[in-house]
Amino acid sequence: MILDDVHRGIQKRRNRKRIGRGIGSGHGKTCGRGHKGYYSRSGAKRRMSFEGGQTPLARRIAKRGFSNKFFAARVAIVNLAALEDAFESGATVDVSALAEKGLVSGQYDVVKVLGNGELTKKLTVQAHRFSKSAQEKIASKGGTAEVVTTR
Repeated sequence: MILDDVHRGIQKRRNRKRIGRGIGSGHGKTCGRGHKGYYSRSGAKRRMSFEGGQTPLARRIAKRGFSNKFFAARVAIVNLAALEDAFESGATVDVSALAEKGLVSGQYDVVKVLGNGELTKKLTVQAHRFSKSAQEKIASKGGTAEVVTTR
């Protein structure tokens, strides 16, 4: 391989191909589409699963099962270790406070507090769900875990 060949013929700003502008252009008459056939017509494009007329893979394979994932609630997770770092003792931790501190972000339906990490502060935590270990750790430090219902 010759290194000089690598860059040969590469243009940064190539002009678009002007088709259908007479025989002198080299792209007149059929405009690079050939004669007749499906792809000579306007609006001709292959759909993604097209396999040349052969029955597509998605139709050849048996369909089984059903998923409720579309209807499932999106859960934002917060660990006790994060609450320990972000909040002072005696603070009330609710969904808006978590968002303000950047502990939850994006789109979610439910906030769940998990018991990962140690808690040394007395906190009043308001969330939609709690793990059993999180509830126990919050209660052991004199705090409360309040379940908030969604609309």
